[in-house]
Amino acid sequence: MTTGATSPLTSLAGSHLLSIADLDRDQILAIVESAIAIKKNQPTDAPLAGRSAALIFEKPSLRTRVSFEVGLFRLGAQGVYLDHSTSPIGKRESVEDLAGYLQRTVHAIIARVNSHAVVKSLASVSGIPVINALCDLEHPCQALADLVTIREHVGRLGGVRLAYVGDGNNVCHSLMLAGAIVGMHVTVVTPEGRGPRSEFVNAARRYAEESGVQIVVTSDLGAIENHDVVYTDTWESMGEPELTPEKARAFEPYRVTPAMMSKAGTGAVFMHCMPAHRGEEVDAAVIDGPTSVVYDQAENRLYAQNALMLALMGPRTGISEE
Repeated sequence: MTTGATSPLTSLAGSHLLSIADLDRDQILAIVESAIAIKKNQPTDAPLAGRSAALIFEKPSLRTRVSFEVGLFRLGAQGVYLDHSTSPIGKRESVEDLAGYLQRTVHAIIARVNSHAVVKSLASVSGIPVINALCDLEHPCQALADLVTIREHVGRLGGVRLAYVGDGNNVCHSLMLAGAIVGMHVTVVTPEGRGPRSEFVNAARRYAEESGVQIVVTSDLGAIENHDVVYTDTWESMGEPELTPEKARAFEPYRVTPAMMSKAGTGAVFMHCMPAHRGEEVDAAVIDGPTSVVYDQAENRLYAQNALMLALMGPRTGISEE
């Protein structure tokens, strides 16, 4: 993993991660390489021994909760799960009081919440790192794991061509930003009216201009040709109304099928952040087929988040140790 005084990760101790854009190119690449190193050689010296993190979850979770709790355990730290699924943050007590107490007792707050405003509020009053573990606008931890997976299976990040097909949601937002920052071409293909939010497209294009790559947003399925990665997500994000027949008909042409994978090109890999709905956004023949790397992708959440927590929960963070 990346270490030393000159590491791009050194300056991250005590920082928040609310958006993938809170990290610059060198920091993202360093986290990716650190994650790959951790995957090869899990630390045995409990580098976060004596530390703890509060996991505040308003949304249900499988991969996020397991990967953070197991990751903290492997690093020698303790995760404290706080179920807010029936009591939204700020309802029982104010965000200020919640963060004020937690910063006296734990070393980080990991928040999986309904609204980006909540993680912003937590960060604004917290003296310890706040990690956005998913909100309505972004999913930065997923994007880091995605980059680790692409680095493993494609062999590089710079110049990679990624096609995201489906709903322009929080995962799409973080992928566009992350790809543009590290120098990946990103093509987003969605039904009319379901594209990513304009502020994220504009921000990604600004980063892309600096990196010399392109961000394309279109409804044309023909744009998927000649890509290294095809990525999709559920058409029914958590917190949204159930998938209606009308919405399903609009999305139907955007299901990832073997024919679509063939159009992307020989060697293209398939990615999905899961949970997946076979027969909706992806055919079973694709997600269960030889081009799929979805389980590697899910596993890499553990290593990407370990690398992130090592960077953020460094010796300058948290309660006094004097």
